[in-house]
Amino acid sequence: MSTVPSSGSTGTRPFPAATSCCRTRSSSGPRSRRSRRPDVRILAISGSLRAESYNTGLARAAVELAPEGVFVDLYDGLALLPPYDQDLDEGESEPPAAALDFRERIEAADALLIVTPEYNGSIPGVLKNAIDWASARHRGSSFKNKTVAIAGATTGQYGAIWAQQDLRRVLGICGARVIEDELPVSTAHQRFDERGVLADPLVGERLRAHLAALVAEAAPIAVAA
Repeated sequence: MSTVPSSGSTGTRPFPAATSCCRTRSSSGPRSRRSRRPDVRILAISGSLRAESYNTGLARAAVELAPEGVFVDLYDGLALLPPYDQDLDEGESEPPAAALDFRERIEAADALLIVTPEYNGSIPGVLKNAIDWASARHRGSSFKNKTVAIAGATTGQYGAIWAQQDLRRVLGICGARVIEDELPVSTAHQRFDERGVLADPLVGERLRAHLAALVAEAAPIAVAA
C-alpha cells in the first residue's frame, strides 16, 4: 500500500498538469470523436455527491495526469441512479435509463478508477447503490474481469483506507480484478486549493504512478479485446 507523505503542500496554486490526451465529458453529453482509439480507456468514478468533494477533485486530476495514450472519462451520473430495486431491474420493463447508461459506460471502458470517501468507516451508500445496479446477478456483472484501481481522500489521517478495503472486497465479489496498490490521501484539505484542484505535487506523482500501475494491468487485456 502506498504511504502518505508526512507533510503536504498548503499552497493554493495547482501544480502543472502532465501533458496527456485526456479530457472530461459529462455522463449526459455527447461522446467525443477521436481519430484513433486510445491505447487504454479508463472510466473514473467518484463516490461523492458533494459539490466541492476532494475525491471528485482527485478523479479530475486523474484526467489531467493520465499517461500518454490513455483517455480518462469522468462519470458524473451517480446522483441520477435511483435506489436499487430488484423489481425494477428484473421486471418486464427496462431498468432505469441511468442504470443502463452506467453499465454501458463500465463495459465500454478498459479499466476503472474508483475514488471513494469514507463515511462511518466504509463506502458511501450512493457508491454501493451504483455498484449494485451494475452487478445484478441475472444480467451479469459489468465488473466481471474489469481491471480496477481504487483511491480515497479524507481530511483525517488515514486517507479512507477502511473504505478502500471495503470497496476492494465488494468489487472482488462482483468479479473485478482490483490492482494490489491503493491510494490513500490524508489531510485532503491541505492538498487541494479553494477550487478543489489538486495542489500537492507529491500526491500528483503518487496518482501518476497509480494510473501507470492500472494501465500496466489493463493494457494487455485491452489489446486482446
